[in-house]
Amino acid sequence: MSTVPPPPDAPQLQIDTVVIGRNEGERLLACLDSLAGQVRRIIYVDSGSSDGSVAAAKARGAEVVPLDMSRPFTAARARNAGLDRLSANTSGGLVQFLDGDCSLDPGWLRQGADFLAQHPDVAIACGRRREQNPSGSIYNWLCDLEWDTPIGEAKACGGDALMRRDAILQVGGYRDTLIAGEEPELCVRLRKAGWKIWRLDEEMTRHDAQMTRFSQWWKRARRAGHAFAEGAHLHGAPPECHWVTETRRAMVWGAVLPGLIALTWSLLPLLGGVLSLIYPLQFLRLSRRDGPRRAWYSMLGKFAEAQGVVEFHLNRLRGRHRALIEYK
Repeated sequence: MSTVPPPPDAPQLQIDTVVIGRNEGERLLACLDSLAGQVRRIIYVDSGSSDGSVAAAKARGAEVVPLDMSRPFTAARARNAGLDRLSANTSGGLVQFLDGDCSLDPGWLRQGADFLAQHPDVAIACGRRREQNPSGSIYNWLCDLEWDTPIGEAKACGGDALMRRDAILQVGGYRDTLIAGEEPELCVRLRKAGWKIWRLDEEMTRHDAQMTRFSQWWKRARRAGHAFAEGAHLHGAPPECHWVTETRRAMVWGAVLPGLIALTWSLLPLLGGVLSLIYPLQFLRLSRRDGPRRAWYSMLGKFAEAQGVVEFHLNRLRGRHRALIEYK
């Protein structure tokens, strides 16, 4: 086990961390090693790993919480389990949430904690997440672009973030049943309670997606669509209108327009051919802004997102909550 001591002049930060993962292998070891010497307690919530993750985490001094896998898995439930373990013995302070496929930048905790100390109205501070190997595949590259988010006050954070524990508990923690999009939904409730979310121009984490197959990318986009639909269902009313635009965009480009074009082709082929031009025109428009590769996957992703939207509403009508399989 490698231990990196804090600098001699480092303040005694009251920071704990919750890491979640399943079968992350070497990525989990890198994650835990990046936390060594920087936090009071490391809580690792394991979701049924079979690769020795539990033993490896214990060997590195983490407190392991095995998630009850008799219930449908959600990352939100795993994060809450870690938060519950912390809150049972420790009150107040900050908690750094981290995914097991991410490693923490050595300077982040001081930067994030200092910012929160100077801004008592901010509940969550997050920094820059980067992809560890963006050139490893087109899908890793797309992830790296996704992490490039605007700096300043924000509506939401991602899975890696430094949070005030009392603020999270004040709003009831994460919503256990969400299949995806649990952080933005939490941020909606925090902002309604008067808290702010802030993104800093500081390096925070390195993410190791290891996404090499089209099927992985498709499942990820499909989960995003499911998250859009569920978020809009929960908080879509004005003034929040949470993920209403994203849901409508997915359905228009991934379901409504293809259906309309197919119907028109069968009835009025000439008009159907004209309508079909909307996709090449959209590709050209997006290519001018984002480049052809990103434009292509942006358009293709709308079909996967639309699938996720439809699945959410079908399951809701059936009164079922069914977790989608993870993209890894």
